[in-house]
Amino acid sequence: MAEVTLRDIYKVYGSHVGVRGLSLDVPDGAFVVLVGPSGCGKSTTLRMIAGLETISHGELRIGGALANDLPSRERRTAMVFQSYALYPHMSVRKNLAFSLRLAGMTKAQIDARVDAAAGILELGPYMDRKPANLSGGQRQRVAMGRAIVREPEVFLFDEPLSNLDAKLRSQMRLEIKRLQHRLKVTTIYVTHDQIEAMTLADIVVVMKDGRIAQQGTPLEVFNTPASLFVAGFIGSPPMNFVTGRIERGGFVAPGFTMPLPSVRFGALQEGRAVTLGVRPEDIVPDGHGVRPVNGIEFRARVDLTEMLGNETLLFLRHQDTALTARMQQPRAVEDMEEMSFRLNIDRVHLFDAETGATLAIGPGGAN
Repeated sequence: MAEVTLRDIYKVYGSHVGVRGLSLDVPDGAFVVLVGPSGCGKSTTLRMIAGLETISHGELRIGGALANDLPSRERRTAMVFQSYALYPHMSVRKNLAFSLRLAGMTKAQIDARVDAAAGILELGPYMDRKPANLSGGQRQRVAMGRAIVREPEVFLFDEPLSNLDAKLRSQMRLEIKRLQHRLKVTTIYVTHDQIEAMTLADIVVVMKDGRIAQQGTPLEVFNTPASLFVAGFIGSPPMNFVTGRIERGGFVAPGFTMPLPSVRFGALQEGRAVTLGVRPEDIVPDGHGVRPVNGIEFRARVDLTEMLGNETLLFLRHQDTALTARMQQPRAVEDMEEMSFRLNIDRVHLFDAETGATLAIGPGGAN
């Protein structure tokens, strides 16, 4: 059993509260990603699980056992740091073996574990090299190997890919996901990169100001954001937002008048100030992509474009509203060109202008 349970966890630094009443259940064998902006409390939460930070209040259980006061070495966790934390004067083999030697294991036991980890991570050709002679991706694999050899019940990753370039980050995401699938070890992973969160996680936990803003599967968090904050944080490029109000059951803003699906939003108070959200892929350029069945037409000026190969991002100006649209099957678009678009009404989101809470009803929302 390697489930991790946090109940009403607080971390207080003098007058500053870093984590505020956090409760979370991490199932045995799950891959859970804590994601959020800098200072939201995600790394502090991870360090409390690891035993590197004390818990000011609340209860932490690992495998059902109370772990608040357990020394880090007794928690059956292994942590992979952003900085790799390798010993520069030791070879890869000695780096992998170091914690096992400290634990008093025999040479035969150490060799067996080190060779097994090296095989899993394809480190065989590099075992006699020192960290200075390894690439960033190879160093990260060694750091993961140091965690694997301990045969922990829980893997903890603290922004392990932030020092790598974009191509290596993509490759290492796949390696980490394959590793977790192969070893089936409960994994808690911290990142500020929502792409990492969406691609790696079984469960995404979005944090803000020391609290959980929303948790769920990547698709749940993407498709049914619980708040304006989550909607803006999850998704690349970010969701478009338009401020307006409710009139006659529909949404009205400068340049936009649209009905709202009552099955999703129910009856809304007349005159209520709201923020409408729509993702770039749901603003479809005429003739490029699948035309939404239920939508509104508008024309907008294209200020700038970003060509990404299989798609193009269009940065629009519709009256005084800035929008981003995603063009599938792209063609060359001139700056300042005016184009027609169709906005998919069935895919819009609606949030209270004051609280930021979703106005959707049903799963993932409440009116």
